[in-house]
Amino acid sequence: MNVRKLHSVHFLGIGGIGMSALARWFNHLGIKVSGYDKTPSPLTKKLEEEGMAISYVDAIEEIPTQVKDFKADSLIVWTPAMPKDSAELNFFLSEGYNLKKRAAVLGLITSDMPTIAVAGTHGKTTTSSMIAHLLKFGGKNIAAFLGGITQNYESNLILHDESEEDATVVVEADEFDRSFLHLHPNVAVLTSVDPDHLDIYGDDKVMLEGFSAFIDLVAPSGKLFIHSKAFAKLAKVDYKVHSVTAYGINAGAIQATNVKALPGHFTFDFIRENTRIENLELRMPGFHNVENAIPAIAIAMDFGIEEDKIREGLKSFKGVKRRFEIHVQADDKVYIDDYAHHPEEIRAFLNSVKAMYPEKRLTAIFQPHLFSRTRDFAEGFSESLSIADEVVLLDIYPAREQPIEGVTSGMLMPNITSGMKSIQSKENILTYLNVNKPEVLVTLGAGDIDRLVEPIAKWMRNEN
Repeated sequence: MNVRKLHSVHFLGIGGIGMSALARWFNHLGIKVSGYDKTPSPLTKKLEEEGMAISYVDAIEEIPTQVKDFKADSLIVWTPAMPKDSAELNFFLSEGYNLKKRAAVLGLITSDMPTIAVAGTHGKTTTSSMIAHLLKFGGKNIAAFLGGITQNYESNLILHDESEEDATVVVEADEFDRSFLHLHPNVAVLTSVDPDHLDIYGDDKVMLEGFSAFIDLVAPSGKLFIHSKAFAKLAKVDYKVHSVTAYGINAGAIQATNVKALPGHFTFDFIRENTRIENLELRMPGFHNVENAIPAIAIAMDFGIEEDKIREGLKSFKGVKRRFEIHVQADDKVYIDDYAHHPEEIRAFLNSVKAMYPEKRLTAIFQPHLFSRTRDFAEGFSESLSIADEVVLLDIYPAREQPIEGVTSGMLMPNITSGMKSIQSKENILTYLNVNKPEVLVTLGAGDIDRLVEPIAKWMRNEN
């Protein structure tokens, strides 16, 4: 299939961060793009402003005419998050349309381009965004399909210059539904292999087998950068790739050392063989983000980008929306929002915030994501949230799941050891904050908690 010669592309789940990047790419090519999503969002509104037709009703009647009239030249891109009883999905299946998952379409797009793929249960979006930024800042011709909105480009898509030949594509390699097994990278980064998506894999042993299968897809002449903890967990893997390099903070062949947490940013030294770059500044804070920067710097070096450009590029990286995004920073109050939705992500985030503001009281508002994930990692959630001085829980965001009997936010409460803890409704949050007046406030979660960010930021800035 020549994706550039399609007449129409219709997306089921077009508002997803990865799906919308693909939609933008096709729209940029002048192909008619349409889609369905469950609810409107700032992202779907932006896509509509860019000329894409989006429906929020799952019905056959809502499918645009051009998709029905040009069946042979239409592509349906769908996400496994779509319900199995979806009217549109079942129509396309029964009518014999060409359906492909997002990862399969990425595989088609990148089949003739050198590819850098970033996999891992945490850190994919930040690491891939850092790599893309350092390469673009260093003057390299790159395209990037990202899982978040980068602050530097205000987009989840970076387009390469098609007038030049030597373009490289940077993609996230998503382990959900084994989507990353569609890709064939020349360079890969594996940030972490902590258990997740057990609704797909069943247990962590099977999940590790999935990551091992992804590693096997890396070109034999290529390179793999793997976090030292992941490397230890995959010690029995028969690595066929030419170059395998472990990295970490004070660990691995490539290291970050002398890491310092400061209000609003981190500094560190980068060490690789005989190269040492001292006092690098990262304005996207977090110990985990320093770790994410290590393979990004190494890849930039491999592309021939000079030290000064790497230093400037790293300092100019503004981060990704909803990844350690600082909305308010004043002497008496701080507000940070983050996408963390796994116990290890929460642990890394809260420890970093504590290191930045050691003398201040930390309040965390957390919205659990998925009933199955809450059930599977309940003990870990309670333990990691207990790093905060005060914990506020919201109801579980179901996403693609139906409720599971007995699984609620309340099941986390008994094992949270913070001095203050409570369950609140989203509607009551501002009233709660008015009474409790936090010093350092963070919001955490991958659901619709993002809709609280702007109201909370305005409240913190006394704009209400």
